[in-house]
Amino acid sequence: MVARDAEARLAELAITLPSPPTPFGAYVEAIQSGPLLFLSGMLPVVGHDPVYFGRVGEELSILEGYDAARTACLSGLAAARSHLGSLNRVRRVAKLGVYIAAPDKFREHPKVADGASELLLDIFGAERIPPRVVLGVSSIPLGMPVEIELVLEIEP
Repeated sequence: MVARDAEARLAELAITLPSPPTPFGAYVEAIQSGPLLFLSGMLPVVGHDPVYFGRVGEELSILEGYDAARTACLSGLAAARSHLGSLNRVRRVAKLGVYIAAPDKFREHPKVADGASELLLDIFGAERIPPRVVLGVSSIPLGMPVEIELVLEIEP
């Protein structure tokens, strides 16, 4: 099967990536080690502006959490494109981690994480989507509801 052209898929889906995020501290957004691109934890921001605050299941609904995960993933893809020049260099998404700020009794973590997973599926296709880890946590930096971790395998 021929791999999807990620940049063409973005255009077909009418998805415009935001400006790459800028760090909220002393770190870089992306670093390449061999064929892997490791991205910093991505928050639901556009550039440096937060889009969502609060915990899913308290201040935010599952649908808002889903959109926060999607927004964080879009920021990650923007950081990857900025580093790589094109998302067409992504051979596969090697790992997706989704951390969700939620109360102890919250049980719908997979529905929230699907905001990131379904975006990656739409852009890269089923043959390049990753395994994922989904965790509920008590808080995320700056009071945001979701943080995404991405590791991408890239073409030389």
